[in-house]
Amino acid sequence: MVAPWGFGGNVFGWTVDQPTAFRLLDTFIDRGFNLIDTADVYPPARPTGESESIIGAWLAQGGGRRRQVVIATKLGVPTADGRGLSRSYLEAAVERSLRRLNTDVIDLYQAHVDDASTPLEETLAAFDGLIRAGKVRAIGASNYGAPRLAEALKISRQSGLARYETLQPWYNLYDRDLFEGELQDLTLAEGLGVISYFGLASGFLSGKYRSEADLTHAARAYRIRDMLSARGMRILKALDQVSARLGAKCAQVALAWVRAKGCVPIASATGLEQLEELAQSVEVSLDPAALASLDAASIIGPGEEPVRSPPPRPQTSARSLQ
Repeated sequence: MVAPWGFGGNVFGWTVDQPTAFRLLDTFIDRGFNLIDTADVYPPARPTGESESIIGAWLAQGGGRRRQVVIATKLGVPTADGRGLSRSYLEAAVERSLRRLNTDVIDLYQAHVDDASTPLEETLAAFDGLIRAGKVRAIGASNYGAPRLAEALKISRQSGLARYETLQPWYNLYDRDLFEGELQDLTLAEGLGVISYFGLASGFLSGKYRSEADLTHAARAYRIRDMLSARGMRILKALDQVSARLGAKCAQVALAWVRAKGCVPIASATGLEQLEELAQSVEVSLDPAALASLDAASIIGPGEEPVRSPPPRPQTSARSLQ
């Protein structure tokens, strides 16, 4: 069981240094939250596992921190150590993550991306082995399409293997098409928990970015620039109106919308003021009129297919990935 907002650890070692990360995490658990999401590839364009290492250093301080949090990490995206979801890679990757995180068990271990080159049976059997060995408590999938996720769940059921208990999709008011429909229907039918990432669309849904001039110091300008469109402005206008009526911030309303869709949103904070704003988002409840307004504004109309720039790639050499 987790609180209704998860802290995105992708900023640790990138836009958040270790001392600041410690203060953020201490405040996060003091406010009653517990889900910390990271990955062996975070942060972008940095050495492998730096985010996990910062979280591990925070946990190593003791004081009951480990008992208060649910640690979710991921593997599979290319790093300096390799890639994929083969048994051999998975069994090596979990040891690296456990060491960096300074823990003997990962609460939720997730396949960061699908690996079409490895049979699902092999991946699921390897995950099952980690659970039986006590190194992992539960497993989840991220960035899976509906057909492959359905096939994985079928294999787990037929073979008596641990199944993916959660899905982590890219989902927010702006990016609705990647989850809604077949994939969302599958999670409901199978009773999967949904932990959505990019809950604030890289910060765009906070309302801070309205023009190119606002992107000067934005770490994710490469992504936000794509959303400065007619549809993006329409969404911000609806957020402004709902926020004003409810006495809330745009970011709080955007996360409340994700929660209203049955998901636990992941969002990052780089300072204590921002963290407090996100913490207060769980107190925002959207009435039917607010939901209808946001739904209507964010519908993807003809010629409005979202443009999505890829994130910066980790600094790894071709040789290290062979």
